[in-house]
Amino acid sequence: MRHVLILGGTTEARQLAAELVADPTLRVTSSLAGRVARPRLPAGEVRIGGFGGPEGLARWLREQQVDALIDATHPFAGTISFNAAQAAAEVHVPLLALRRPGWVAGPGDDWHDAASLEEAADALPALGERVFLTTGRMGLAAFAHLEDMWFLVRSVDPPEGTVPPRMEVLLDRGPFTVEGERELLRRHRIDVLVTKDSGAAATAAKLVAARAAGVPVVVVRRPPVPAGVPVATDVAGAVGWLRPVPSAPKGRGELRDQPRTARR
Repeated sequence: MRHVLILGGTTEARQLAAELVADPTLRVTSSLAGRVARPRLPAGEVRIGGFGGPEGLARWLREQQVDALIDATHPFAGTISFNAAQAAAEVHVPLLALRRPGWVAGPGDDWHDAASLEEAADALPALGERVFLTTGRMGLAAFAHLEDMWFLVRSVDPPEGTVPPRMEVLLDRGPFTVEGERELLRRHRIDVLVTKDSGAAATAAKLVAARAAGVPVVVVRRPPVPAGVPVATDVAGAVGWLRPVPSAPKGRGELRDQPRTARR
């Protein structure tokens, strides 16, 4: 029986676990960071909490005799991805990154690219005064100096640390609808949206609503996958990497290599 460790927490991670546990030749363990109070648990074995850096993860891989490691964390969970790359290389365990495709601007979108939360904050004064901030509960300190701006912050759990002085918190979890997002923009008189390029349809409705309302969007770019780590863009691709499967229909199960020059 081969042991597969999924670094998860995302929708794709849960879908992958459900797919793999049906295989009697696999032992499937999903690891969750524990940052969400009530996480949606995947099928199979589950562990919650950190490993203690790349050394701790490497030790866990050895002790639990892991045969394959799949990094299906959030596209912005950069630290664990680099820890996984280092640990997998140390213990010679095959590693795959499962990353949903990012969003792509379309006709009518007014998107402004940002390399970080700090850069996104710098762009805001020229774009609006009432901000819909959907970058999560952490990292709000980057916007705390914008004392003349008002923020609607949406997150699954309450924010932590330093936050903007003029702020309203909306605790909610996707998926969201376009109609609901349009009403939210209207009710709170939002004139600029800030989001991370997390991809996926569950939270894309806000982008459609912003386009319809003529609201500019500041999009924070996702960090690169560690150099040399192969990337699957969907669950079918991850399954295909893990075990031989019949040829998938064209456009499904795409697997690509990250450019060697992409470094953080």
